[in-house]
Parts: sequence; C-alpha cells; structure tokens
Amino acid sequence: MGDGITRRELLSRGALGAIGLAAASSAASAFLASCSSGGGATSAATGPTSLLYDAPPTTAPPETGGAPWWLRGGFAPVREEVTVTDLPVIGTLPAELTGLYVRNGSNPVQDWSPHWFLGDGMVHGIQLENGSARWYRNRQVQTTLVAAGGGLGAGAAPGGASGLSNVSVGHHGGRLLSLGEVGLPYELSPADLSTIGPFDYGGALTGNMTAHPHLDRATGALHSFGYGFTPPFLEYRVADASGRLVHVETVDVAKPTMMHDFAITDRDVIFWELPVMFDMQGAIKMVSEPQSGVVPFSWDPSYGARIGVMPLGGPATAIRWVEIEPCFVYHGINAHRVGDDILLDVCRLDSTFAPAGTPSSLTLHRWTVQTSGPQLRFCDERLDAPPADLPSIDRRFSATAQGHAWLAQVRDAPGTVDLGGVVHYDYGAGSVSVWDPGPGRGSGEWFFVPGGESEGEGWVMAFVYDAATDRSTFTVLDALDVAAGPVAEVPLPVRVPFGFHATWVNQA
Repeated sequence: MGDGITRRELLSRGALGAIGLAAASSAASAFLASCSSGGGATSAATGPTSLLYDAPPTTAPPETGGAPWWLRGGFAPVREEVTVTDLPVIGTLPAELTGLYVRNGSNPVQDWSPHWFLGDGMVHGIQLENGSARWYRNRQVQTTLVAAGGGLGAGAAPGGASGLSNVSVGHHGGRLLSLGEVGLPYELSPADLSTIGPFDYGGALTGNMTAHPHLDRATGALHSFGYGFTPPFLEYRVADASGRLVHVETVDVAKPTMMHDFAITDRDVIFWELPVMFDMQGAIKMVSEPQSGVVPFSWDPSYGARIGVMPLGGPATAIRWVEIEPCFVYHGINAHRVGDDILLDVCRLDSTFAPAGTPSSLTLHRWTVQTSGPQLRFCDERLDAPPADLPSIDRRFSATAQGHAWLAQVRDAPGTVDLGGVVHYDYGAGSVSVWDPGPGRGSGEWFFVPGGESEGEGWVMAFVYDAATDRSTFTVLDALDVAAGPVAEVPLPVRVPFGFHATWVNQA
C-alpha cells in the first residue's frame, strides 16, 4: 500500500528489533506493555467493549417507548434555550479562570436521530469571571438543516453549509467556531453563543472541515483536513495565525473513509486511514428515510489500515504510508518526535460500525513510526491503563513528550454508554488517578485550562449530570490532583445532555 511496508515484509525483515522504543522515550515506560513480536500489533485487550459508540439502539426498556440510548436519560435532547445569570458556586472558582467554557454535542431538533453522532448541534457555555459564574447559556447551532426543520433528512446530503455542526468548538484567528464531522464550520458569538453563520474562510474553503484541527504552537497556524464522499476524498489545509486559509492540497487515497482525527508534530502531519467505509446507498436511505436507523458507515477490514506521514505544511506528494492491523481510532492524545521516531498515543478500538455482536475492546496504545530509511516501520504497544477516551492535554506542550493527559472514564454498562469521571495519566510518575462522580452521575470530556507555568498546572472541567435530580453541574478539578474531587461546582437549574468536545476562550 503506497510507499509503506506490509505486515508480511515487516515480519520477514525483523524490523521491529530496530525500533528501539525503550531508548526512544522513557517518560511513558511505566505504562508500556512489551511490543508484540507479531508485526508490532497487539492483540485485543480485556476491557469494556466499544459501547462508547456502538451500543445497540434497541435495548431500551418498554417504559421508554423503545427509544435508543442516545435519546433518553442524560442523552435526551432539550428543547428550551435558556439563559441563567449569577449562578451559585460551591467551593471556590479560581480567579484566574476568567473566560468562556463552551461544549458542543448532539441535540436533534426532531427529537430523533439514527445515531448519537447524527443529531443537530447545540452548544452549552458558562462564563466565568474573577471567581464568579456570570451566566450559563445553551443555543442550538442555527445551521441550514435546523432552518429546514432539523436532521439530515431536512435538507441536502451532508456537506458545505448542510452540516450538523455538533462535534466540537474551537477558537482561532479571533473567531469562535462550531465544528462538525463534515461540512463547514459555523461561527458563533462569544457574547451570547448565537450563530453568526457558516464560515468558509472568505470562499477559500470549498470542502468539509474536520472537527479536530490542530494548532502549531510555534507559528499559530491551524492545520486541518476534510474528508469527502466524492473526490477529492481527503484534503489537507493550513490557516495562518490570523485565520486566513493559506494552503489547500489533496492527499491521495483510494476511497472515502471516516477519518475523525489526525495529529501533527513540530515537523510532521500524521493521518490514519482506517477501514470504516462510507456507504452511498446508506447515506441516501438515511436522508430519505431518517426513521430507518441506517447510518452511512460500515466496518470493512478487507480495505486494510495504514498510517501516513508527510511534512508539516506539505507537500502531500511526499506522504509515506505503513500498513497496520485493522482497528479504529477516533481520538489521538498527542504526537511528538524522538529523533527519527514519531510517538503517537491513541485511544484504540478493535472496530466500530461493525455488525451487531462484533467484540471490540477500547484500549490506549502507543504507536511508534520509525521514519529513517526508505520505508516507514511501525510498532504498536498497549498502555497499561484503564479504558478511557475523549482525551485532553496541556496544549501549551503539544507536540512534545507530554507528561500528563486527562480522559473521560469509560465504565462498562451493557446496552448504553457510561462515561463516568476523569482519568489522569501522569507519564513521569508512571501513575493513574481517577475521580469517579459516583453511581447515576456521569460526564464526558474534561478540558484542560492552564493556571501555572509548568505542564499540568491548571484545572480540568466538564458538565456532570446527576440522574437522581435530572440536573447538571459545571465541575472544576485541580488537574494534578483529580482524586481530591471538585475545587468548585456550579449547580445548574437545567440538564446538559451528554456531548462531545469543548474549548476555552481566555478573557483574563
């Protein structure tokens, strides 16, 4: 496949012995299991299945009317847009936390969606200032689909302005942007979270944009990609620090695959092309018959899986590929260079969008890609850590050997998704600490906000839902001592549905 090395060639050449991971990085050695000798790919590890994304949709008890898990309980959409001011605070909000926390997620306008990923976007924000919580707002992102009645069946096939805009939010070039899996970003007002409109970089962005762009700390440039359902299947882009799109080029891939995230180092762009395939017929049925429950993606390991490495900023023609065992990664944690080796930590699933009953474990892995020589070489090692996803790091130290990472705890709960509290990985100490909010309470991504000069000095924050009260609390933890519990809580008079990714707009 491309300029890579096949698994069979890797075995025959004994290339793994040349990687020398132990010498490459000692920071995470306490977490690393030994690298498999069978082509560098570990076997499936014991842990919760991929219910994080693939819980069956029809296991609801009769009293719920058969609604799938993503439309009931803490996942159920909310209809009212509210504004609540002068919120109470339990504990002490650090005065340094002056700014806006915003989180995105699915909130289907029609009270129905065929998958957790496929509801209309709604943002939830809380404004903090000098130890007080000034306001909470939730606002539906006013996409063209929402204007047409909501959901993918309300308008054209996804793409362009016809996107759900429900995955993440980001702040770059002075703009607050809501981002979806496919489609254009939507610009939001940080003053009240109202929708300004679709943002296409002055007409320079003509395709879809990922919900996971990555910032080059050295230049302030934002690197992103977009995958399409028709050619070009994959585009790579760069926006400069001012928010002007300055570079666009096509990355050559054979077919449309779901590519949720990617990574950068100080000199590389790393793509993972994995075997979740786009199904045009499924997409047509999803749009024309929204109640069918059909989604346009399917697991096809026969397509293969590979990692591509190209220079930061391009050109895409210089990309090199290496084959890996079929798997799926929604989220990378961080990537960095150690000499000729690229070290990339990921949240790895054995599969996703696979047929019902397909076993799949969620485990954390370190991927190492050795770039010296004419062909890339690959090693896959499992991190000795509990299952978790939706990672956050101290982004001031991205593309370096990270010392800390915070992820959403994944609790095993058949028939639904159960994201508990936060898991903190201290790479230097070789330790794991957890804050679990307790039975009936859950959260999601824990976003890191800095509060000191050293890596990890600061706070992680999230909305925590309590099923007993059907209300949510904005919760802040000391990032380096999560097990101690909240340093501050802001009880809300409403429920914030479980969602996806957040950002922080510093206003200090």
